[in-house]
Amino acid sequence: MAKRLLVAYGLWALGGPLGLHHIYLGRDSHALLWMLTLGGFGGGWLWDFWHLPGWVAAANGTRAPGDRGGTTPALSPLRLAGQVTVGMYFGLVAALGLPWVPPLLAQPLAVGLGVQLVSSVGDQTAEAPSILAAAFLASLLFQGRVLAVLPTSLAASIAAQRHRRYKPRGTPQLRLAARLYHLGLACLAFATPLACRGLCGAAGVLGTLLALPRTAAELLLLPLRTGRLLAEVLGFAGSSPVGERGTSFEPRSWAERQQRAYKVQDAAPGTRGGGGDAAVGGMLRWDALLGGSMGFGWSHVLGGGGKPPFWGPLQLLRAHAAPWGPGRVPTTGSSHPSRPQVLGLPSGSSAEDVHRSYRELVKVWHPDHNRHRAEEAERRFIELQEAYEELAGPRRAAAG
Repeated sequence: MAKRLLVAYGLWALGGPLGLHHIYLGRDSHALLWMLTLGGFGGGWLWDFWHLPGWVAAANGTRAPGDRGGTTPALSPLRLAGQVTVGMYFGLVAALGLPWVPPLLAQPLAVGLGVQLVSSVGDQTAEAPSILAAAFLASLLFQGRVLAVLPTSLAASIAAQRHRRYKPRGTPQLRLAARLYHLGLACLAFATPLACRGLCGAAGVLGTLLALPRTAAELLLLPLRTGRLLAEVLGFAGSSPVGERGTSFEPRSWAERQQRAYKVQDAAPGTRGGGGDAAVGGMLRWDALLGGSMGFGWSHVLGGGGKPPFWGPLQLLRAHAAPWGPGRVPTTGSSHPSRPQVLGLPSGSSAEDVHRSYRELVKVWHPDHNRHRAEEAERRFIELQEAYEELAGPRRAAAG
């Protein structure tokens, strides 16, 4: 079927950058090159305008056969420049679209295919094995670096020019459907790595855009979170330092802290069963109300741990407060403290606790150390001795 020049110009105008006019004229290599480079980066498409009449005549067989001058075509600087440019372009595309492929394999292969494609445009071709061998050797010398695309493409182009030749005449063309199928496969192989790379980049950008509102909300809520954290540290809201240390006693509101405080006071050592120690319970209660900021270990008491960490130092505080004084109201109904209360101990204390408390309180209330309140010191000292003799005697006998 004869080719019409008007149709060729129409396809050049409508789809020239995609090589539609070359497909119409049976120049499949030229069409593929234009598809992959968008019309030779735009300049080649415009250059085709002056060559269309000759290509139409060659496709119809009406052009006078040119002198081939043997089997080797003349050296073309324009073709050489195109080979170097397209080879570099294919090498950069491989570096971007195939980052998981070793550079020593992907780069020279892509450069060699690009140079071979330019060499096959028109009625010329070159030996593909020679081009690929030159590309791989040059890439090996430069260790497959990205900047090696220029010397690799140059070496492959020189090899293509050294082994250039004409295509054999009379080669039958495939049907249009088969030609389009082959062109489609070639375009798919070229575009798929770039498409995957582009989708990955788009997914990363989309993820960043979706995270922006959350990040903005976090920045807006930062002053509120800072205020809440400050309130928690001061013990007015939320959790407490004790809760942060991993305990399960974490009152969330003031009302809950009040309920927890009364439970702590009732659970304190010496306050169970009505024989209580009001000072200890009161201190534990205030510690619970303040969220543990006093450091008295109220959660330890409530958790069944027995005496809190401050129990030892509290003996000195008891020594300065009369058992029957303010805050130390006896719970037995008597106006005088019991023997264990004189020593600052709960009922049922061990002999070791009795001995330790006696030694500490005797040092505090010794008359020689309290000359400014001699009468009170002498009375307390005698009471301590009587209480110790009464409590320690049966315990020593039981131990013996």
